[in-house]
Amino acid sequence: MLPLLGLIIGIVLGIFIPYDIPAAYSNYVAIAILAALDSVFGGFLATLQKKFNLSVFLTGFFGNAVLAAILAYIGDKLGIQLYLAAVFAFGNRLFLNFAIIRRILLNKLSKKDNIINNAEN
Repeated sequence: MLPLLGLIIGIVLGIFIPYDIPAAYSNYVAIAILAALDSVFGGFLATLQKKFNLSVFLTGFFGNAVLAAILAYIGDKLGIQLYLAAVFAFGNRLFLNFAIIRRILLNKLSKKDNIINNAEN
């Protein structure tokens, strides 16, 4: 629940504290946000699997965001859209984590429905 709470707080802060990011930095910020979202979904999945570790989450959250931004910066300096590799990697993991989270929640919901149906009979 901690990752979800952090995501909600971040969204609320983002809405109420307006800040314009210069266009020159938009690629860096976008890829860092994608990396951070990957960490949030990974943290939520780890929570559902009862494997959540705060230090692993925090180092992954900031480490992935910084690494992705550095990758985008190096790509810009080389004249290559290197950030696309990070977009692919983090996007793939994001959708994979979401699929696993969805299956876990659907299984839990299905088990609750079965318990309720058995209790009614």
